[in-house]
Amino acid sequence: MLREAVSNILKFETYLESWIDVRVKDYPLMQGPVKMTVILIAYVIFSKFIGPRLMANRKPLRLNTAMIVYNLSMVLLNAYLVYEFLMAGWGTTYTWRCDLVDKSTSPETFRMIRVCWLFYFSKFIELLDTVFFVLRKKQSQITFLHVFHHSFMPWTWWWGVTLTPAGGMGTLHAMVNAAVHVVMYFYYLLSAAGPRFQKYLWWKKYMTAIQLIQFVVVSVHISQYYFMEKCDYQVPMWIHLIWMYGVFFFLLFSNFWIQAYIKGKRLPATDNKPKQNGSTSEAISVVANGKHLENGNGHHHTNGKIILGKVKEI
Repeated sequence: MLREAVSNILKFETYLESWIDVRVKDYPLMQGPVKMTVILIAYVIFSKFIGPRLMANRKPLRLNTAMIVYNLSMVLLNAYLVYEFLMAGWGTTYTWRCDLVDKSTSPETFRMIRVCWLFYFSKFIELLDTVFFVLRKKQSQITFLHVFHHSFMPWTWWWGVTLTPAGGMGTLHAMVNAAVHVVMYFYYLLSAAGPRFQKYLWWKKYMTAIQLIQFVVVSVHISQYYFMEKCDYQVPMWIHLIWMYGVFFFLLFSNFWIQAYIKGKRLPATDNKPKQNGSTSEAISVVANGKHLENGNGHHHTNGKIILGKVKEI
């Protein structure tokens, strides 16, 4: 039975190979969905089961230097992604309206293909966010929403890069997401650098607002598709998925914003004296990419936690 199941999976993968755009077949993790799916399943198992058990009887690791290097690298990588998305179309030839999937072999098209694949691959690098949580024994931060976001995003993007490697209007959310990640990882970088940089983090409470703006921009842009008289986008399924992503996360983060700021469930700020672990004692309710905005991928900045977008006081 197991042999038959494996045989059927391989046959299905062979069938899917016929869908893969020939222009991306030679890129890593693009030969089929099995490898990337196995990696993501292993990530989920490690995050929720294996990792916590390995660290159960061990002291949390500090990893400050590693986090500084990692966060700086992610700032630079995401800044490069934004630049490449602009140069490959969004700042040059795209109309910001009905931009179709480009099936040509022009240099600009291949530039868009490369940056789309790199954005997809960067989502696997971001799995290290969770590894830092595990090694630092911040298991409370590894919520369902956190794991869902980090696993489902790269899984869906494999299909996007496979079917629409030069994805036209379907790639704007990637550029916007990369821009937000520049800000987010820059915050993490300053936080991980130690208490002396806390005075430069006065803008941390605006991170949720930046996330909300991201979802509004993405949702409004992609919604144009439903009101255009004619837009022959080749893979409308991708449009529908992006729209659902934008609306779902906008509602999620809006609910958090209302609970934390409008209804006054945000705890009052105390003094700004840095604690020994590098975080401030100022209470802050901020969420980024399905997790609390923390000090250097590990230090808390809030006395509450998010469970599926709701604020839970602890």
